[in-house]
Amino acid sequence: MNPIKAKLSLLPNKPGCYLMKDRFEQVIYVGKAMKLNNRVRSYFTGSHDTKTQRLVSDIVDFEYIVTSSNIEALILEMNLIKEHEPKYNVLLKDDKSYPYIKLTNERHPRLIITRNVKKNSGRYFGPYPNVTAAQQTKKLLDRLYPLRKCRTLPDRVCLYYHIGQCMAPCVFDVPKETYEDMTQDIIRFLNGGHQDIKKDLYKKMEDASTNLNFERAKELRDQIQHIETVMEKQKMMFKDYQDRDVFSYAYDKGWMCVQVFFVRQGKLIERDVSTFPFYQTPEEDLMTFIGQFYMHQNHLKPKEILVPANIDAAGLEQMLEVRVHQPQKGRKKELVDLAEQNAKIALDEKFALIEKEQERTIHAVEQLGDYLNIPAPRRIETFDNSNIQGVNPVSAMVVFEDGKPNKKLYRKYKIKTVEGPDDYATMKEVIRRRYSRLLKENAALPDMILVDGGKGQLSAAQDVLKNELGLTILVCGLVKDDKHKTSDLLLGDPPEIVKLPRNGQAFYLLQRIQDEVHRFAISFHRQIRDQSMSKSILDDVPGIGPKRKQTLLKTFGSVKKMKEASLQELIHAGLPKNTAEGLQKYFSEND
Repeated sequence: MNPIKAKLSLLPNKPGCYLMKDRFEQVIYVGKAMKLNNRVRSYFTGSHDTKTQRLVSDIVDFEYIVTSSNIEALILEMNLIKEHEPKYNVLLKDDKSYPYIKLTNERHPRLIITRNVKKNSGRYFGPYPNVTAAQQTKKLLDRLYPLRKCRTLPDRVCLYYHIGQCMAPCVFDVPKETYEDMTQDIIRFLNGGHQDIKKDLYKKMEDASTNLNFERAKELRDQIQHIETVMEKQKMMFKDYQDRDVFSYAYDKGWMCVQVFFVRQGKLIERDVSTFPFYQTPEEDLMTFIGQFYMHQNHLKPKEILVPANIDAAGLEQMLEVRVHQPQKGRKKELVDLAEQNAKIALDEKFALIEKEQERTIHAVEQLGDYLNIPAPRRIETFDNSNIQGVNPVSAMVVFEDGKPNKKLYRKYKIKTVEGPDDYATMKEVIRRRYSRLLKENAALPDMILVDGGKGQLSAAQDVLKNELGLTILVCGLVKDDKHKTSDLLLGDPPEIVKLPRNGQAFYLLQRIQDEVHRFAISFHRQIRDQSMSKSILDDVPGIGPKRKQTLLKTFGSVKKMKEASLQELIHAGLPKNTAEGLQKYFSEND
C-alpha cells in the first residue's frame, strides 16, 4: 500500500501543522489546518493549478503535529517555517528592514539610526520611509537635545560640545535627572508631540526677545523652522497621532499580494509590498504572513492594526497582543480599501513578470525533461575544467534549481591528483570528490549532471558515477561549436546527440548554464594563476612580505617593470638597499 495513502487514512479531525517532505526527506512545505484530515487529503485529490501540482509531485512523505487550537497551529507553523526554511514557503519569509530611530537606555543615552530591532535595548521609533528621512529627524533632535554622540566616551570634549549638541559627559558630570527630562521630551516629540515642543520653543523665543537676547531668539526661531520643515511635510490622515499598520490583500491564479501601509503619528509614511504563491486559503496565508511580519521579521508592533473584514481579528489579537480593528466605514475603511486596490495593481504587474520568468526557468526545465523523457530535472549540477597547458588546473561547479542559479551551492576545486593537461582525468577527480562527499554526508543528489565537454568528459563522469560510486544519475555533455557557443547536448552510453530546437527555452537554459559555469571556472583559474604568479616571483625573495609586494606592484605596475628598474629606483620605492639588491639578484638568477 502507498505509504501516503496509509497515512492519509490516519489523519485526525483536529487542528495542527503538516510538513511535506521530498525524496531526500527534506521538508519542502509547512502548512497549518483547522482540520488536518481535510486539508492534507486535499493535496492528493482533485485537480490543482500548476504550482500546486509541482509541489505535490515533489511530495513522497509527510508528518503532522496536532495542536490544541488554530492559533497554536499558526504560531507553530511560523516557527517550523523559520526552522526548516522550506523552498515552497520561501517567499513568505522574505525579509525587509526599515530604518528606525533608537533612543538607547545607557547611563548616557544616545540617539542612533538602526535597522536592527532588539528587545530591551532601548526605545524604537519608526519605521521611516528611508534613511534620509530618519537622518533628517535625528539631525533635528540633535539640535534640540544635546545627548552624547560618541559610541565610547573619549577623554576630552569634542566638536559636538562646542556647537552645543553634547553635554560632554566624558568630562562633566551630567545629572541623571537631566537625561530623564530630555529623553521624555524626545519620546513625546517622536510620538507626535512635536506641536507641543514647538509651542514651548515659541514661548522661549518670545522671552529671549523680550530680554533683548536676540542671538538666542534667532537660534530658537531656526529650530522652530526646522521642526516645520522636517515634521510637517506630509498630509495628516488621522488627528489622533496614533501609529497604525494597515493590511490588505488580493489574490488570483494561486498567487497573493499583501500590501502593508505604515501610518506613523497619523501620517501615511511608507508601504511594504510582498507577492508570493499560496497553498492554503488566502485568509489563512494572510494570517501567517502577518504573524511572520511581526514575530520573525523584527517589525515593531504599532498601537493598532487594521485588517479586512474576513480575517480572524480575535485570533490575531490573541497572537500579537495588539488591538486589531476591522473598520466598516470612514477613513480607516478607505485606507484598507486603498491597500487592497494597490495589491490588485501590484499583482497584475507581477503576473506579467512571473509569466516571463517562468517561461525561461521552470517551463524550460520541464521542456528539457520532456525532450529527455525524464521527470523535470529541478536541480542540475554542471562542471567545467580550466587550465592553460596543464598549469594550475582547476574545476568549477554551478547549481541551477528550477532553472535559476543558486550561487550559495557553487563549488571550486583545485585539482590534486592530475599532472599535465589531462581533461578526462581532471573530470574523474572532481566527480569523484563531489559525489563521494554527498554520499558520505547523506546529502541531496542532483536530478541531472552536465559536463562541459564532449564524449571523453561525458564518459569519464559516467565511469566514476556508475562503476566507482554506484550512482545512476543522468549525465549529459554540453558541446560547443567553433565559435565557443552551445551547440549540442550529448546523452547516453555510447553518447548520442539530442536534437533540441535552437529557439526553444530548454536550449536557451542550457546556454545560460554553460556560459555561467565557464565564467565561474575561468574566474577561479585567473584567481589561482594570479596568486601563483605573484607568489613564485616575489614571495620567495627574502625581506619582501605582503605589504612590500603590494607597494612594489603599486609603484611599478607589473613584475616586468620591476625587473627593468635600477637599484636606486627600487630603493626609492621603499626597499632597504640589501633587500633591493636581493631582488635584483633573484631576477637575474630566475630570468
